[in-house]
Amino acid sequence: MKTRADLFDFFAAHGVSQSTLDHPPVFRVGEGEEIKKGLKGAHTKNLFLKDAKGRLWLISAADTTVIDLKRLHQVIGSARLSFGSAELLQEALGVTPGSVTAFALINDPDQKVTFVLDRVLAEADHVNFHPLANTATTTVDRAGFRRFLQALGRSPIVVDFPAMAVVEPDASR
Repeated sequence: MKTRADLFDFFAAHGVSQSTLDHPPVFRVGEGEEIKKGLKGAHTKNLFLKDAKGRLWLISAADTTVIDLKRLHQVIGSARLSFGSAELLQEALGVTPGSVTAFALINDPDQKVTFVLDRVLAEADHVNFHPLANTATTTVDRAGFRRFLQALGRSPIVVDFPAMAVVEPDASR
């Protein structure tokens, strides 16, 4: 599994500018509010899920977005969703609970995990994710995040959560 240093090397190799702030561990949305105040951009929450057919899902949403897990499966075309175990998370994305991040997709070269991205994040000028551990936050701009995903061969399912609808990402932004 890739490390934080590997992730930053990947960013450098693909022209993704980043800034990283080290901080005490943050395990849940709502923690680290003082840390967030010092960082520009959208802050995130990330859910690792498994559906009733065994498919794996990573949901990255703005920290303030409400996600209706009871209805989401109908929107994204999955079976009913539940949280994946810590062991499955470690195996699939190489991170531990509290450190779930879109950047962990670097540890899924076979693309066993389907990526769902909040429209708010897809359209944000900057996004903040843990760099594979919850002891730091890394900020990248929209173009850099798109380059990261493109370098991994990823096209996320973009969801407008308030409308509970899949949308086409605005490529012009």
